[in-house]
Amino acid sequence: MRLGDDVIIPFQVGGGAVRGRIVRLGAAIDEILSGHAFPDPVSELLGEAAALTALMGASLKFDGRLIFQAQGAGDVRLLVADYASAGAIRATASISGAAKARGLAALMGKGHLALTIDQGPDMERYQGVTPLEGGTLEEAAIAYFDRSEQIPTAVRLAVGRVTRKGEGEAWRAGGVIAQFIPGEGGARERGEAALKSAEDQEAWDRAAAFLNTTRADELLDPELPPEELLYRLYHEDGVRVFEAKAIRADCSCNAGKIAAVLSRYSPEELEGLAVDDGRIKVSCEFCRRDYYFDETGRERAP
Repeated sequence: MRLGDDVIIPFQVGGGAVRGRIVRLGAAIDEILSGHAFPDPVSELLGEAAALTALMGASLKFDGRLIFQAQGAGDVRLLVADYASAGAIRATASISGAAKARGLAALMGKGHLALTIDQGPDMERYQGVTPLEGGTLEEAAIAYFDRSEQIPTAVRLAVGRVTRKGEGEAWRAGGVIAQFIPGEGGARERGEAALKSAEDQEAWDRAAAFLNTTRADELLDPELPPEELLYRLYHEDGVRVFEAKAIRADCSCNAGKIAAVLSRYSPEELEGLAVDDGRIKVSCEFCRRDYYFDETGRERAP
């Protein structure tokens, strides 16, 4: 892993209540997007969803998973990304048209955005759902936090192909999020109600304005370390960075999970799923790996 790639870094602006995270994705997002081979506008939107999910998921304080879903009525019907607390990320999309337009509104139209926190099989899931608002995924994320969590939020995302000398062209993604979270961020008083003073409001407005100056090329530049970008943004007020966390493209699919699903089918249904050679083929929508089973639901070699 090249220094500065496939990493997420938490930060705090000055000594105040503005906290955030910056993410830089290199090989991880290239593996995800190249594996799907979607049209470029879809890959760009899916890469933004993956970066956003990592930014939000990295705030989990327990061993769990954050699942991002956006459903719409356009050429892109579904975006899904999830981030596991161990640093694994995956993403996929479902498309039904040419998907030549660019941007959230053009590709998805009206719909809704859902964020699910999965704390494991013995814990209840938490889910927040809001309308899919705004022309970009950045705007949709800000609207989600405003409606669902009442947390002042600023977000910048960027995805694109970058050519690096001697390495050829590859997908890259980057993002940065800042939020106003008083105290340790665990109290439910956080949000607009916590902006109790003119000083609070000024500090937040200033931090958000600086973040919104971030350019796409800065988020994608493999020669610009994330820490240096944060310094560019917040050197006047001071910025403190915390321990970085590595991110990798990784899928949780396995033959055992698929076999468990197939076990719910009747022998007649399993026979109907088999192709000419008598095997049942199941492909993971995330990583595109193919699994093969016989007509009894037992795994077979490819």
